[in-house]
Amino acid sequence: MRTQFRNGDVGLDPGLSAIMGERRQLINLAYRLLGSLTDAEDVVQEAYTRWYAMSRQRRESIASPGGWLMKVAGHICLDQLRSARARRESYVGEWIPEPLPDRTEWTGGRPGGTAADPADRVTLDESVDMAFLVVLESMTPAERVAFILHDVFRYSFAEVAEIVGRSPAACRQLASSARRRIRAAHAPARPAARRAAIVRDFKHAWEAKDIEALIGLLDPDATALADGGGLVNAAPRPIAGGEEIARYLVAVTGMVPAQTILERTVNGRPGLVVQHDGVTTSVIAFEIAGERIKRCWAVRNPEKLRPWTTC
Repeated sequence: MRTQFRNGDVGLDPGLSAIMGERRQLINLAYRLLGSLTDAEDVVQEAYTRWYAMSRQRRESIASPGGWLMKVAGHICLDQLRSARARRESYVGEWIPEPLPDRTEWTGGRPGGTAADPADRVTLDESVDMAFLVVLESMTPAERVAFILHDVFRYSFAEVAEIVGRSPAACRQLASSARRRIRAAHAPARPAARRAAIVRDFKHAWEAKDIEALIGLLDPDATALADGGGLVNAAPRPIAGGEEIARYLVAVTGMVPAQTILERTVNGRPGLVVQHDGVTTSVIAFEIAGERIKRCWAVRNPEKLRPWTTC
């Protein structure tokens, strides 16, 4: 396994330091597989619980503790993914992966600039882009695990096979199928500066309640989804069409006139954060195709906005 050990705080037992140093890698894996920081934390806690449930002799016999933890975390995630469909059926409204802030944009609000949230331990790259995570949701559990472990974390198919419980050849096919899904659904990447400019123009048009400007920035076939989790008001179903989205946004703004819209990095891409009286009420991620916004994902479920409370 390829997990690299890192030294922990001075004074810790070297073995404990090495084990706890794997936490970031485990969170990175579990978040990409589950799309939820809360679930990722639970998975990592369970992996550590299983580690310390073993006898000391058994732990000392394991050549790569980090690799062992990754394997166990992968197994736990696979089990959760297999049961996720039933859990999602009971979820109220649309389910959207939990959005991640850019660490530099939100840790400064905490005393000493430190972060206690697990989001601090997730490395932001294209594999946590919201559009990417949404495509992952369409995959089978085995496809998702094989693809993430091999293509993102660079595990060999022999190693992946140990986790997925299939042959290396079967895991290779699973990852190949996942790649095809990604290619079919992912819009060609735009330069970061251009993406930011389009999102900024969208923000200004929204603030001005300029329906025509919003329509011009939205693809005619754009779709918008909102996740309130049954806890707050949100569009109960996807909104289809650029004009429909524009009119909906302006109507919503009229109901909450005191809201503030901020430019923020969401899952490594330009996004928007909506606040009311200083409280984050929505985090919006975008997929941009060409010069227009193709998809919008608005997370309003307060349980998923925990990392944004100090943005």
